[in-house]
Amino acid sequence: MDISDQRVKAMTTAGLNLIGQALSIYDSDLRLAVSNARFQEMFGLPDWLVEPGAEFSETIRFLAESGEYEPEDDIEEIVRSRVEQALAFEPHYIERVRPNGQVISVEGAPLPQGGWVAVYTDITATKRVETLLRARSEELSDQLLTHAEELSATNRELAATITALEEAKRQLTEIEARTRLTTEMMPAHIAHVGADGRYSYSNRRLSAVMPGRPSDIVGLSIADALGPSAFARIEPHLAKAYGGQNSVFEFTEDHDSRRIRASFTPDGSGGVYILSMDVTEETQARVALQQSRRRALAAQMTSGLAHDFSNLLTIILGMQGKLEKMNLPEGASELVEATQKAARRGGRLLNRIADMTGSRTLRPVATDLHGLLEDLRLLASPSLPRAVGLSVLDHTPDEALMLDPGMLQDALLNLVLNARDACGPSGQITVSAHAVGRIWVEITVGDTGPGFSEAALEKAINPFFTTKGSEGSGLGLPMVYDMVKLAGGDLRLANTPTGAAVTLRLPYRAAPRAAGGLALLVEDQEDLRAQFRDMLMDLGHSVIEATSVDEACALAADIDGIALVLSDIRLEGAATGLDLVDRLSPDLPCILMTSLPLSDPLHRTALGRCPVLRKPFSRAQLSALIRTEAA
Repeated sequence: MDISDQRVKAMTTAGLNLIGQALSIYDSDLRLAVSNARFQEMFGLPDWLVEPGAEFSETIRFLAESGEYEPEDDIEEIVRSRVEQALAFEPHYIERVRPNGQVISVEGAPLPQGGWVAVYTDITATKRVETLLRARSEELSDQLLTHAEELSATNRELAATITALEEAKRQLTEIEARTRLTTEMMPAHIAHVGADGRYSYSNRRLSAVMPGRPSDIVGLSIADALGPSAFARIEPHLAKAYGGQNSVFEFTEDHDSRRIRASFTPDGSGGVYILSMDVTEETQARVALQQSRRRALAAQMTSGLAHDFSNLLTIILGMQGKLEKMNLPEGASELVEATQKAARRGGRLLNRIADMTGSRTLRPVATDLHGLLEDLRLLASPSLPRAVGLSVLDHTPDEALMLDPGMLQDALLNLVLNARDACGPSGQITVSAHAVGRIWVEITVGDTGPGFSEAALEKAINPFFTTKGSEGSGLGLPMVYDMVKLAGGDLRLANTPTGAAVTLRLPYRAAPRAAGGLALLVEDQEDLRAQFRDMLMDLGHSVIEATSVDEACALAADIDGIALVLSDIRLEGAATGLDLVDRLSPDLPCILMTSLPLSDPLHRTALGRCPVLRKPFSRAQLSALIRTEAA
């Protein structure tokens, strides 16, 4: 105990000793926790019975043997019954006369942590006054005196009740404080608006869920707190809740295009409880999963058809080859050649369909977007006519992002070539890129061509729709759309004052910043663990190892300075690598690795949570992901 604790204890003891009443506090084990000097004096207790830890039963036995309780025929029975009453302690107020003639009141109240506090007050003088009043006031009726005595007793009981209510109020205040702290720690905005549309409660998390809004909103109207645009989106659902119906919905707010899920619940008294949270990452993962399922379904539908159609094309080409060798009349050779060209074009179309519906797996790695856009300029420029210019406006942040550079570059090159075709012999193509908060990365390819037709705006992402006639396959934009959706993003087509624009919106995923330092490796197979340990050490990391989630969490709690976690998804025990990510600090960079197929639910869920390495992988791949240089 330090000096400050000793001082507080001494002051507490001195204060209790100044009280004119006797006081004792026993814990739930019926051992003395605190008493004052008046308690010892009133009952003549020896020192050892007023020391902390003294047993209640021993105190009762001493008092019984001292004649405190009558009759004294069976002391053990007195001790047993009093101990039973103490174990089932209830609030009470009683008055009793001691053997020495002293009249005391006993007021007891339980404590929330267990045990109880008892206060003993000497009311002998009060009782004497009451007796004297009865003896000397013959004019007063016996009924009036009785009422006076009852009123005095009632007042004492009322004082005891007030004390109990004050203790209950204190406990309720503590519960309210804990509840408020809990709600303020939740990653969601919890609030209540009254019938007048003004906030009566808020856990101060609105600005975290919807940046740009205030935190202190109690007393504000919901329209002023959210702003005109967001309020317009939620107003119909709020009106529905005011009408007594629950409402759960999602909307995209304007500040940085976050996806917000809100729940409105009527409170039964004209107000509405509100729960809102940022579900942007969940939405991105859901979009990616939906696209994967669509692709799997498309692959099932087209694989058999493509196989049979490929056989038919092979037969057609074979027959045309035989016809070509025959002596055909004039003009027949041209027909044979045209038929062969059409069959070969059909074969190329089948190959593109296979590419689109086949096993194209998104493989995000730490990508320098500045370098990718500069490479796009170098790749696209030679294919453009002299009078068609290409500008790249790069306003993206200076940090590596988790992207699939190959698929993204293919998609952008496809859009640039489409823009070239739209411009004709002269024009301007502009590729611009910027971040929307830390939620999205937007890349727009615009041109000065004639723009999209109404039909193109509606159907351009549908497979086989083309405005290029026989020169187009109608699969370019659908493949770009497929890539964006696999990443959890979206694609928008629009006409501008100068032409057309296609915008790719991709999730903003910063690559882990770990570079050297201590790495926590979590892998339950010993031979693989040794292999990954060597990779990490070659990349400049010192390594600690675990085989299960519980072991990894224990190490993370006990060891400071862990800069990186590399974990398998399937581990020893029931918990997975996803559980480990949930239990670790969100600021600790985590990379998951797996040999599970992309169709496995765990693999798909992991892709939406953090970077994932597909086993087997090389040291160079690991190095690219954690942004360290390969040895």
